[in-house]
Amino acid sequence: MYRYDSYDQTLVDERVAQFRDQMDRYLAGKLGEEEFRPVRLQNGLYIQRHAPMLRIAIPYGMLSSHQLHALATITRRYDRGYGHFTTRQNLQLNWPAQEDVPDILADLAKVQMHAIQTSGNCIRNTTSDQFAGIAKDEVVDPRPWCELIRQWSTLHPEFAYLPRKFKIAVTGATHDRAAIHVHDIGLRLFLNDAGELRFRVLAGGGMGRTPMIGEVVRADLPWQHLLTYLEAIVRVYNQFGRRDNKFKARIKILVKALGVEEFARRVEAEWAHLKDGPQTLNDDAVDEAKTHFPEPARRPVAESAIVAFDQLRHDNRAFARFVTNNVMDHKVPGYKAVTLSLKRREAAPGDITADQMDAVADLAETFGFGELRVTHEQNLVLSDVPVDEIEALWQQLDALGMANPTVGTLNDIICCPGGDFCSLANAVSIPIAQAIQERFEDLDFLYDLGPIDLNISGCMNACGHHHVGNIGILGVDKKGEEYYQISLGGNADDDVSLGKILGPSFYREDVPDVIDKVLQVYVEKRLDEERFLDTYRRVGHQAFKERVYAA
Repeated sequence: MYRYDSYDQTLVDERVAQFRDQMDRYLAGKLGEEEFRPVRLQNGLYIQRHAPMLRIAIPYGMLSSHQLHALATITRRYDRGYGHFTTRQNLQLNWPAQEDVPDILADLAKVQMHAIQTSGNCIRNTTSDQFAGIAKDEVVDPRPWCELIRQWSTLHPEFAYLPRKFKIAVTGATHDRAAIHVHDIGLRLFLNDAGELRFRVLAGGGMGRTPMIGEVVRADLPWQHLLTYLEAIVRVYNQFGRRDNKFKARIKILVKALGVEEFARRVEAEWAHLKDGPQTLNDDAVDEAKTHFPEPARRPVAESAIVAFDQLRHDNRAFARFVTNNVMDHKVPGYKAVTLSLKRREAAPGDITADQMDAVADLAETFGFGELRVTHEQNLVLSDVPVDEIEALWQQLDALGMANPTVGTLNDIICCPGGDFCSLANAVSIPIAQAIQERFEDLDFLYDLGPIDLNISGCMNACGHHHVGNIGILGVDKKGEEYYQISLGGNADDDVSLGKILGPSFYREDVPDVIDKVLQVYVEKRLDEERFLDTYRRVGHQAFKERVYAA
């Protein structure tokens, strides 16, 4: 993974010192609230419902065991002994004291971490495939390119105050696990017929109040021009994006208003001033980025170990369930990627205690070259586990409460913090997730249902990505009361789609019953091997609506 050079470390250290001075002046009354607000936001500091919240950047979702140990120490020292992993591969602290934030940032800087640009109207943390570099379906490892984007976008002087926040996602696999269609810019690496590396560039995707699917603005961009073309897109957005209405300020609104052809024309016109300029990439720059992502020193795994693994999977039902749902094939024979579930009914989806952080960091050192990945589904991944060590890992995860064999099932719920924490939320979301997990906890039933994405957001900002859930749940406010709106048919993968609202919203206590009725229709009408999404698309929205709203 990427390691800071002297320039990176100096930048982050100076940023900490700068913010410490700004915080001191604010606390002394020498800096007003309106002056301090953009400063704190670009250092990841929010003011939430009950306390400040600090969002810590995890670039393209990669963490070292050393960094996770440090996060555990920080949560014990400055918070309540836990953190929350988000859908954008970051970590949030929900209870830090505002005056402690400079000290937290200083401790983060010691382990090459920061909170820069995790909020505010700027280019946010670039996200990617949690299986980057190891997936069997990968064409090109996207991590070096994510790192180049990180370097280009960090404290970019021209893009510090964009019309609204700006998010970029990158994938290099044939299967999109980075949700590139619902980001401000989505990038797909591919090889053309001549074997040359190219980018497919989408723009104008996003969720929130007005969800939209990104459109292709350039289908075939040579890799050398990645940064100059990104700069052209953001310049056009910065110039023409709306600043009079924050609800219409995202790039998706601009692309929709202009039309993708006109938007692309303006980008090309801007790019003409940048193309082949000093930010044009060359082999040396890319090779330097690639050196930070070397292949680990994996030991050979004997064929007999692979046979023994398969036999254990056959003989042990509980182990087989874990492998089927939480273990992914690896590009290297004899190795697997293992997902550690952060979905327990006793805690909010994505929450992890300090003790668990320390334990997982130790497991990463024992089983995974000291490397971890954060997933969009708010879980963690050990990327390089030999098959002859998976049983031992499984047993230790089970003791930690992180071996739930439910990854990819209905109970692998994506969920924002909601009204329990967020000042923007209209309704709570965590109790809804817990009620659904309790209602549908039978593993045989979950496995019979097959893969289902259920996503929950506490407000229209859609931090829980409810728009692209096969089943989406949105908390809404009706005259001071919490209600929940259900949508069906969303999907964040390659066959991307936005969910369609089922009908009038429901009381909180009715949500599990509504989900039950939706599942009844699916079970009754599905064909052999048909996923929930396939059945929904085949039989149509009305069949589900009639069952749910039947008198």
